[in-house]
Amino acid sequence: MAADRQDAAGPILEIERVTRSFGDFRAVDDVSISVRRGEFLTFLGPSGCGKTTLLRIIAGFETPTAGDVRIGGRSMAGVKPYKRPVGIVFQNLALFPHLSVGENVAFGLAARRVAAADIRKQVASALALVELAGLEQRRIHELSGGQKQRVALARALVLKPEVLLLDEPLGALDLKLRRQLQYELKEIQRRVGTTFLFVTHDQEEALTMSDRIAVIHGGRVEQIDEPEVVYSRPSSAFVARFIGDTNLFEGTVRTVGADWLELDLGPFASAVRVPTTTRAEAGSRVVLSVRPEHVRLGSEAASGVAGVRATVEGRSYVGASTRYVLAAAGMSIVALESNADAGRRGYRIGEVVPLALTLDHAALVPDRDASTTVPVASAGSASAHGDASTARAWHGEQPDRPT
Repeated sequence: MAADRQDAAGPILEIERVTRSFGDFRAVDDVSISVRRGEFLTFLGPSGCGKTTLLRIIAGFETPTAGDVRIGGRSMAGVKPYKRPVGIVFQNLALFPHLSVGENVAFGLAARRVAAADIRKQVASALALVELAGLEQRRIHELSGGQKQRVALARALVLKPEVLLLDEPLGALDLKLRRQLQYELKEIQRRVGTTFLFVTHDQEEALTMSDRIAVIHGGRVEQIDEPEVVYSRPSSAFVARFIGDTNLFEGTVRTVGADWLELDLGPFASAVRVPTTTRAEAGSRVVLSVRPEHVRLGSEAASGVAGVRATVEGRSYVGASTRYVLAAAGMSIVALESNADAGRRGYRIGEVVPLALTLDHAALVPDRDASTTVPVASAGSASAHGDASTARAWHGEQPDRPT
């Protein structure tokens, strides 16, 4: 029902064929995305893929070389950042240390000349929303990391933006606090109904929080879809490898069915049927993505596709499961076994065990991009000082001049 209401209302944000070049380097390359009202959309990709540059274009801190951004049907070309109906939570938060919690949250309202009585009411409401009621007088240095995140969120939400942009706001937190705030952030988004556009390089974070994920690589959108689809049916080898672990197997198409392909997987199986809607011609080469949880070892291998003998080369205990790295048929294969069965025996390094694949959830991808090397830094990325200066510019003040 919620999705129907979003679609009926039309997109709140439209990114149409946006490109941003820095000399010969294209940080963003012909990107088009339509974002629904009330949606939690995540830009996911490695460092340097262009996701932060794209966010800065939406915010107005970068000007696209080509293309257009529309919010609520209105083009943002030439519109100053502080006049756009968006809020932003910066990567380094950009809180003002000389101001109290309440003054930080009120900063944008004061810049817009809202009446003092209204500012007090709206600040109190925003702090209550992020569970910081009564901390208006607290100084920034007296807050925990999680509390600082909430102040930054309240400062953005108090302006009632149509779209809230969040640039890796949880990246500096420890794992337990980050997971707690992921849940809280999603719950706040659900309650206020604001469209959230979230940037992260953390795959688990994207899968946990998002209504949809846009996987970005080399300045282009590789795939945009719901988390379950991106994980289970990746559109390319890059997406398969970037979203969690996967194993990529080359095969040859033997027979083509209406909703399946029969493949020759070489040493693993000479004729296996894989359910898929991907079209391919008999005799063509394809790549099959099999997640580690669908690799069977030991006695369980009998329930999978007839496989091979594999040698355990590494094992890692990761709490609920054990991750194995195995050598088989001239390649390295990752398997994941649940630790829920108390009677399950682990496999030792050097041990030779049967290995087989279960293909009900395998995905065919159109290419095998073995290289996932990307630039180490995004062009145009902001420093902590730059974030603070940009935060003031966001609310209509002049940015800091270079020193």
